[in-house]
Amino acid sequence: MVEDGGEEEAEGESGEMPAAAAAPPPQRCNGFLPGKEAEDGGRAAPAGGGERAAPAAEAEAMLAAGGARVETRLSRRRLAVLAVFSCYSLVNAFQWIQYSILSNVFAGFYGVSFTQIDWLSMVYMVAYVPLILPATWLLDTRGLRLTALLGAGLNGLGAWLKCASLAPGRYPLTLAAQAVCAVAQVFILGLPSRIASVWFGPTEVSTACAVAVLGNQLGTAIGFLLPPVLVPNTPNDINLMAHNISIMFYGTAIVSTLLFFLTGVVFEEKPKYPPSHSQAVLQTMPPEDYSYKQSIINLFKNIPFVLLLISYGIMTGAFYSVSTLLNQMIVTHYEGEEVNAGRIGLTLVVAGMVGSIICGLWLDYTKTYKQTTLIVYILSFIGLLVFTFTLDLGYLIVVFVTGGVLGFFMTGYLPLGFEFAVEITYPESEGTSSGLLNASAQIFGIVFTLVQGKLTTDYSPRAGNLFLCAWIFVGIILTALIKSDLRRHNVNSGIMNLDVKAVPVDSPVEPESTTLKIQSAL
Repeated sequence: MVEDGGEEEAEGESGEMPAAAAAPPPQRCNGFLPGKEAEDGGRAAPAGGGERAAPAAEAEAMLAAGGARVETRLSRRRLAVLAVFSCYSLVNAFQWIQYSILSNVFAGFYGVSFTQIDWLSMVYMVAYVPLILPATWLLDTRGLRLTALLGAGLNGLGAWLKCASLAPGRYPLTLAAQAVCAVAQVFILGLPSRIASVWFGPTEVSTACAVAVLGNQLGTAIGFLLPPVLVPNTPNDINLMAHNISIMFYGTAIVSTLLFFLTGVVFEEKPKYPPSHSQAVLQTMPPEDYSYKQSIINLFKNIPFVLLLISYGIMTGAFYSVSTLLNQMIVTHYEGEEVNAGRIGLTLVVAGMVGSIICGLWLDYTKTYKQTTLIVYILSFIGLLVFTFTLDLGYLIVVFVTGGVLGFFMTGYLPLGFEFAVEITYPESEGTSSGLLNASAQIFGIVFTLVQGKLTTDYSPRAGNLFLCAWIFVGIILTALIKSDLRRHNVNSGIMNLDVKAVPVDSPVEPESTTLKIQSAL
């Protein structure tokens, strides 16, 4: 696989030989020799015990015929796409957490209850659930670029609306602005696995997905750290408090606007050449063969995916709940430590970022999706138990350490779920599978935040955390029951024995692209 130095690079410059110029040596493509499709087409073994049986002739029809070669390249633009996406995802996550980490400050500024401040975080979860199906439909039918522009644009719009809410009594306006940011999130959270699959090769796809998720985690980390520094609690000077909040709001709005314009410059629908064999197969399918409704039905008929859907929702929903209520948990046992509460949140998320990258690299190297997911799940359960029973010991340094351990595994789990879902649901749309995972996470996050918040207020943080521990234990059992069927990995490895009904990644494919070139490195 070679890197494409630019969209105008000539084919011959990269060492590729056109099929007409020379006949390549015989090579195997998904288990069949080029030119032998007609002879061997009817002898393909069915996948999954016969339930998805497909004649090899259908699979081979998506590949080149008669000695041609599929050409796969890595575009340098992929790094810019990943960087810009990670940055505006970062800003969106920052806007999600900036209120809850200063819950006591904003409750005093707007003159509302802690529950109303919690809703500024939970609106992200509430907005996601009804909008995820329209958003994934838009991604599948209108493409990656439009979806990215909507996410970045709404993110900036919400940030500017917050600048108009800089006065006591304007809580409804700041809630409406946060709701706009929540809608932007719907067009952001489902993109990491799609960007990774469409732009990155098989040996880097999991790492790319982890980096894309990492941007969101980094935004949460900065949201824990920066707001307590920018907006100290000054209950006796509301004007100073409003000035400090304005610095945070206007700074966020300016950065969001810049990232919107960068998104318009950098994002393209897809690279000129597919980065992997699995993408080459998908891009040869005519768009009219794709049904969004059927894709949803297929996903819910996929039992391993349904089990992952529930277990991912439990783990990620627990993370959302802990993040939202962290400030309340810390100040319950350590009064006046709002800044350290933010630092503990930062430690939790930064440790999780490290965990995400390590897990992504590990998956690219080993492809042990189920084993890694299960181990990380178990360690997250242990980490939450330790965090729960050490929170009230009176030593903040202990909370920093246990919070870091918890974050390493709980936050590190997020990209694992995305990539595992893409593997077991290929060739269904990455945006649809990850969108459903996020919808599950939002639903569990709403329920967990409300219940844990009630338990924390009425009893203690320990009661709320033990509630989460019980659910995470259920998630461990569900994860252990998932059957690992790595379909995308099998296609990239040249094992094609499933019925591929592909999802187009852009507008209808040009006629000439139905004949691909297979690079000998595959």
